[in-house]
Amino acid sequence: MSSLMFETLGLLAAILFLLYYYSKSKLEFWKKRGVKGPKPIPFLGNFKDVFLGKISVNDSFVKAYYEFRDEPLIGMFSGHIPILLVKDPELMKDVLIKDFSKFADRMQDPDIQVEPLSEHLFRLEGKRWKPLRAHFSPIFTSGKLKEMFHLMLECGKHFEKYLDTTLGNGVEYIDCREISAKFTTDVIGSCAFGIEANALAAEDSEFRKMGRQVFQPTIKTYLRDRLRDYPFIFKLFGKYIVDHEIVEFFTRITKESIDYRIKNNFRRHDFIDTLVELKQNPEKAKLEDLNDIFLAAQAFIFFAAGFETSSVTVTNALYELALNQSIQDALRSEIKDILQRGNGEITYENIKEMKLLDGVLQETLRKYPVVLWLSRKATDNYTFSNTKVTIPKGQLVALPVYAIQRDPDIFPEPDVFDPNRFLNENEKNRHPMLFMPFGDGPRNCIGARFAKIQSKIAMIKVLSSFKLEICDKTVKAYEMDKKPLFLLQPVHPIYLKITKA
Repeated sequence: MSSLMFETLGLLAAILFLLYYYSKSKLEFWKKRGVKGPKPIPFLGNFKDVFLGKISVNDSFVKAYYEFRDEPLIGMFSGHIPILLVKDPELMKDVLIKDFSKFADRMQDPDIQVEPLSEHLFRLEGKRWKPLRAHFSPIFTSGKLKEMFHLMLECGKHFEKYLDTTLGNGVEYIDCREISAKFTTDVIGSCAFGIEANALAAEDSEFRKMGRQVFQPTIKTYLRDRLRDYPFIFKLFGKYIVDHEIVEFFTRITKESIDYRIKNNFRRHDFIDTLVELKQNPEKAKLEDLNDIFLAAQAFIFFAAGFETSSVTVTNALYELALNQSIQDALRSEIKDILQRGNGEITYENIKEMKLLDGVLQETLRKYPVVLWLSRKATDNYTFSNTKVTIPKGQLVALPVYAIQRDPDIFPEPDVFDPNRFLNENEKNRHPMLFMPFGDGPRNCIGARFAKIQSKIAMIKVLSSFKLEICDKTVKAYEMDKKPLFLLQPVHPIYLKITKA
């Protein structure tokens, strides 16, 4: 073997040793700060099985949550990137509410060079998020929701008619996720965009097609979520795994809607109207360089969050009601009794009287939180109260919603579907941070009330006229998809038998 080969092998060994040493030193981050956590491995941290697609990010958080049950803070690594899992309710309250100004950012910063629609309300840094949030908040006041209520009811009538027609055509079972998504797509199309999305009637609805593409877990979406942990690589290759059809659709539909309303001086007091106002008066939201892509990004996130969270929740509620016939019967009785007192009409007020309906919805969100964990990023150095743990500016923080809401010490028999957990003031005995399906604090879900109302209308329309049961096509065990980063999505359809009640 030549001396040159020896020198080459020696150089490679030295480089590998230095890389290994560099990785090991990076993985000392939490140990130096006195934070316990699962032992990381060089280069991969605690996410080896996540990178290999064997488990989800949420699975890794759940595992650490129970492995270090008595620890208020758990140190983890995604590759070399340190992530702090906060599980003590008081410390969670500090992050989300008390010291919100120190945690106003989310984990992932927008990068429009790679993802054109990423500069939206959900991902914007605190400085731009705050005025934009204030601009959008009036859409979700009680007064505005009441104004939109008749539009939701109209979609509810189409939904009921669609189910009747489906049943009349001899269909014995339904794909709950598909019909729920069609309904919520129609609601968002009508209430936010002022158009007939027509997802229920038309199988080739463009809005429904886009909804499928946005949330369909694929290798592309999996790679995109993983590569964000490596900004340099993401900048190089991320643009090749962006769905440009989605970008073009939302840019086009938003621009056309805004331009039409400006040209015709047309107002509908909905979401698009707020975008019109932003375009005409960007200084009100203290925004610079506001363009069509930025406005399209806001429309995109409103559509995506508005239809997916509710459609998955309605699906899971109907699934649990089919499995628990006594609860379904009691809920149907409540719905029919209250509707009869209102001449058969659903009203904004009588929905509030349906206490069991609210309990069913809350328990569904408890057992199947759509957002599995919340993300925040420290905007300054921060020391957690009653601890010696100090984290630097830019530190990523995760709050494990799913793990908490499935913890048997907090919710006894967590796999049992029990709406009574949220009835008879039972929930008042729990720390408010232990049930956060829509987050909490200033950066909670802006459309939470909207989502609850449209979900309840869908459930009322189904249960007032139909009965749901499990059938041969119903899954025996509910399985969550491992590919999505932080959203709960079943890996399978939810089929149920449907008959006239």
